[in-house]
Amino acid sequence: MLIDGHGRTVNYLRVSVTERCNFRCQYCMPEKPFSWVPKENLLSFEELFLFIKVAIDEGVTKIRITGGEPLLREDLDSFVRMIHDYKPDIDLALTTNAYLLPQTAQKLKDAGLKRLNISLDSLKPEVAKQIAQKDVLDQVLKGIDKALEVGLGVKINMVPLKGINDDEILDILDYCKARNIKVRFIEYMENRHANVSLRGMHGKEILAKVKEGHTIRALGREGASPSFNYALEDGTEFGLIDPHKHDFCESCNRIRLTAEGFLIPCLYFDEAMSIADAVKKGDIEGASQVLAQVLKDKPKENRWSETPNEGEDISARAFYETGG
Repeated sequence: MLIDGHGRTVNYLRVSVTERCNFRCQYCMPEKPFSWVPKENLLSFEELFLFIKVAIDEGVTKIRITGGEPLLREDLDSFVRMIHDYKPDIDLALTTNAYLLPQTAQKLKDAGLKRLNISLDSLKPEVAKQIAQKDVLDQVLKGIDKALEVGLGVKINMVPLKGINDDEILDILDYCKARNIKVRFIEYMENRHANVSLRGMHGKEILAKVKEGHTIRALGREGASPSFNYALEDGTEFGLIDPHKHDFCESCNRIRLTAEGFLIPCLYFDEAMSIADAVKKGDIEGASQVLAQVLKDKPKENRWSETPNEGEDISARAFYETGG
C-alpha cells in the first residue's frame, strides 16, 4: 500500500504518454508552438510499463492514460494491452479530446481499455472552434458516438468560461442526459500557460446555472474522486470538480507520471522527481525509491483559493504535460 506524508492512501496513477496535442485550447496551451520534446527524450512504452508494474505491485488500482492528447502516440493500444494483460482487473481509463476516436475506439476497447473521459466544452461549432482554435466539433461528436457504439464507458468534462460557453451548461447537461452519460463541470484552473483574458466560473456559479433549469440535491464525493456529485429531480447525476474548494485535497489519492519520466505529486506544483534513469537501466529498486520520496514530499493541498482569478492563485503547471 502506498501512503503519502499526510497519511493518505495513494492508489491512482495518471500516466501522460505525450505532451503533443492537436488542439490549442484557450485554457491549456493556446500559444504553444508546434515544437515538441524530441521522441528520444520520451520513455518508451516498455520503460513506462516497468514503472507501472512497480506501482501496481505496491498498491495502485487505477490508471488513467493522458497527454497532451494521448491518441497522438502511435500504437497506444499496445500500451493499453500491456497494462491490461499484467492486471486485467485494473481500472484502466483514458482522457481524450475524442478527435481521433472514430478510428481508434474499437482498438482501445479490444486492448482492454474500460473508460474514457472526453472534453466537450461547447455544442456550438463556432464556440468549440474559438476554444480549441480549430474546427473540431463535428469530429469530436463522432468520436463520442463511436466510443458509445463499441461499449466504452464515457464521461464528459466541460470547463465553463465566462462570456464564452457559460450559456451552454444546461445544453451540455441535456446532451449527456439524453445519452446516459455523466458530465462533470470543471472549474477553470488558473495557470500561466492559458489565455490571460479567461475568467472561469466558480462552482457556486455553475450550480446556479444548473438550478435555472433543474432542482438539484447534493450527493457528496464518492471515495477519493475529485468530483462532488449532485442529482437532478429525475435522479440524473452530474459532478462538479472544484479545486478552489477548501476540502478538495483532503482525500487526494493521485500521483502523475509524465512522458519524460517525471513523477509529479501534485497537479498545482512544479516539483517533480525523475524515474527516467532508473527505468532505462531496468533498476526497479531505484524507481521504487523515487516513488517513496515523491509520496513523502506530496503536499497537503494546492494553492488555488476559493476566490479564483487572483494573481497569486495562478499555477505554473503546464497541464499539457500532465493531462490535468
